[in-house]
Amino acid sequence: MLPSDNRLRRREEFSTAVRRGRRAGRSLLVVHLRSGSTDPHATGENSLPVRAGFVVSKAVGNAVVRTSVKRKLRHLVRDRLSQFPPGSLVVVRALPGAGDADHAQLARDLDAALARLLGGGKR
Repeated sequence: MLPSDNRLRRREEFSTAVRRGRRAGRSLLVVHLRSGSTDPHATGENSLPVRAGFVVSKAVGNAVVRTSVKRKLRHLVRDRLSQFPPGSLVVVRALPGAGDADHAQLARDLDAALARLLGGGKR
C-alpha cells in the first residue's frame, strides 16, 4: 500500500502533474511527472513528500480488473518513490492493455518510462 502522505487526492494536483509535467508513454501506461521545486536552502526534513496518483479507466476492464491494476501500480510506485525528487507529483495512467498484463510487464513499462523521465533519455 502507498503511504497516505504519498497519495494524490485532489483534482488540482492531478491536473498540475498532467498539464504542466513531462510525460513518457509505453504500451501499457503513461507516466506524468511534475518535478518538485526545491529550495536549495531548505533542510531535507522540511521537503515535501513525493505524491503519486493513478488513473485507470473503464477501457482497462471491469471493476475487478481495474482494482487489480491499481494495486499492482501502487506497489510498483511505492518501491520507486526514492527515485523521484522531493515534492514531485506523479500520475500513472493505465492504458487498455494494462488489464491483461502481469506484474512483470507493468514493472518493465514503468521502469522504462521512469528512466526516460528521470534519466533525461531521448524524447
